[in-house]
Amino acid sequence: MSDGDGGRPPAGERSELDELRQRVNALEGAGPSRLPGRRPLRSFGSVLLVLLAALLSALSVVAVWANGIVQDTDRYVATVGPLASDPDVQGAVTDRVTDVVLAQVDVNALVGQLTDAAAERGVPPRLPTLLGDLDGPISDGLERLVRDAVEQVVTSSAFETVWVDANRRAHSALDKALTGRSGTAVELKDDEVVIDLAPVVARVKDRLVEAGFSPAAKIPEVHTDFVVFASEDVGKVKTYVRVLEILGGWLPVLTLVIAAAGVYVASHRRYAVVGTGLAVFVAMVALGTGLTVLRDVYLDHLPPEASRAAAGTVYDALVKFLRAGVRTLGAVALLTAAGAFLCGPSRIAVLMRTACRRGIGALRDVAASAGLRLGPVGRFTHRFKRWIGVLILVVAAVVLFTWSYPTTAVVVWTAVLVLAGLAIREFLDDGPAPPVDSRTDPVAR
Repeated sequence: MSDGDGGRPPAGERSELDELRQRVNALEGAGPSRLPGRRPLRSFGSVLLVLLAALLSALSVVAVWANGIVQDTDRYVATVGPLASDPDVQGAVTDRVTDVVLAQVDVNALVGQLTDAAAERGVPPRLPTLLGDLDGPISDGLERLVRDAVEQVVTSSAFETVWVDANRRAHSALDKALTGRSGTAVELKDDEVVIDLAPVVARVKDRLVEAGFSPAAKIPEVHTDFVVFASEDVGKVKTYVRVLEILGGWLPVLTLVIAAAGVYVASHRRYAVVGTGLAVFVAMVALGTGLTVLRDVYLDHLPPEASRAAAGTVYDALVKFLRAGVRTLGAVALLTAAGAFLCGPSRIAVLMRTACRRGIGALRDVAASAGLRLGPVGRFTHRFKRWIGVLILVVAAVVLFTWSYPTTAVVVWTAVLVLAGLAIREFLDDGPAPPVDSRTDPVAR
């Protein structure tokens, strides 16, 4: 290698040499090992803290969900609003309202009025008897008429508007339902959370009168309940949800502090970060599985008259954002564990890092041959390379923690942007400035 290039190796080799120097310096500066008797105790304490953090992470997700459902009106409406157009819910509402309306119509009285009218007009004596045998067909026809009117109301856009507006106005009553105090639109009755369908019955009544069925005008104001949630243990559930609502503000912070403490006291902190990420991921898998099992248990304990399809749809809607939170935190934990592993000294991690550095270095060399000169930018990046990486990770963490309700897509895109930022940092790292040679530098001479 000639003196003209200052003895400077290619970019790929410089990266490998820098990494080797850092590892040698780390080994030389490690100093004498700690007493062997203290390591098991620290490891045991670290494991306990990591497991506690994993358990609390599951509770934190549930707490944040409960807190959002109770206090965030927009989130609550986004949860229950789509139910107005769900076929299973529409079918359950149609059945409930149809039964209530038919209960207000006396079919026998209608047949009796028809028989009396026929007798007054002097019809043959056998005709009133035949009319009396029409109770069944008249009842079936009336049920079809009422059901058609109810379906028209329930499947209309007006019903969706009424449903969303009513739930938005009634959101403040949800806390009352969860704490056992009755509200105006959402109430707790006999271990059931119910919604009053009186406005729907009133619209059906108007629709029947418009269709020419005059007896419907005599239907009084009827208050009927649509069961949103029913369980013998709803009293316990509302207590747990109330507690989680209170904990929702600070439990995630406590979980993060405990996880950080578990990593700090560990003998091998990188392994502790990997273990924490995997433990939280397992906790999220367990929580997601528990939600699925709880759904089956809940449906198996429904009253016989309840619609399993509608109840399942309502359950899925209520836990929709909870499941999204489980997937999001699981993705964060898995990416964190993967990142900590790839930063470690394992053969796979070193090979992957080396391959990335060589690829980026080759791209940088191509750009340099095309005339790109990094100059002070390259030297600055090389000098503060570690801190630039820390800054990128801190910005990513701030984005995730300040995002109101991050989704899995947000986590994935954040990870992609972090990798892009680290790649740009590697591209801009042109290595240290070459040493000045007094034999070739005219200024030095």
